[in-house]
Amino acid sequence: MKEKIFLLDNQTLILGDCLDVLNTFPDEHFDVVVTSPPYNIGINYHVYKDRKTFTDYLSWIYVIFSDIKRVLKKDGSIFLNIGSTSINPWIPSDVSQTLRPLFVLQNHIIWVKSISIGQDSFGHYKPINSDRYTNHTFENIFHFTKDGTNTIDRKSIGVPYVYKCNLKAKTVTEDLRCRGNCWFIPYETIQSKNDRGNHPAIFPETLVEWCIKLHGKKENIKILDPFCGSGTVLLVSRKLKFIGTGIEIDEKYFDYAKDQLEKETLI
Repeated sequence: MKEKIFLLDNQTLILGDCLDVLNTFPDEHFDVVVTSPPYNIGINYHVYKDRKTFTDYLSWIYVIFSDIKRVLKKDGSIFLNIGSTSINPWIPSDVSQTLRPLFVLQNHIIWVKSISIGQDSFGHYKPINSDRYTNHTFENIFHFTKDGTNTIDRKSIGVPYVYKCNLKAKTVTEDLRCRGNCWFIPYETIQSKNDRGNHPAIFPETLVEWCIKLHGKKENIKILDPFCGSGTVLLVSRKLKFIGTGIEIDEKYFDYAKDQLEKETLI
């Protein structure tokens, strides 16, 4: 594969295999990694074959994140989005256990894509037709750090108190509390797969934004997505005025991410 690089402001998009490209970065280079690798559930990507053996998949994950650990700063954060299916519910647990020798799991966040409260439902999910399983309406976000001691900015994605009597407490200085570790972030409605570059697995911009803000908005933060896909992480990085790097193995998705970044400059 011939490597291609697209540069726009502080965003760098690289066409290549992350196993090769990661080797080109110096040690302790990035502050935040926000990414979602393939789940090994047979998703129909354009180039990548999402059907490794169980052992090969976990070994592949381990090798990649070993190098991500090398390029991550001492106080850096990794936000790893991993989903599963009803037939393969162990995938997130297996991946997190595989990475346990490398990182500390500092926070485990549940991304709720759809929820029903009483008789009302909110959000979107892919329904299944089964007499054994419920619909799958959430995914996991694992917040890994090198030693588990990172200070995070909980109030940056905080929510107001419902009961204002809490404001009388001496320890409360503002009408804002920690959001917690269940984040309801529905997908935006799209009319067709063309609206997202025919990429079969994307995450919302809000999810990326909350991860970055939770880490803490410091100046000149360097953000990495080694599985860049449709370019969502770079779009958010650019909006937040940070330095973003994305790696994508598929030229089709690379071109789409490039187009999305260029369109953003026209808004």
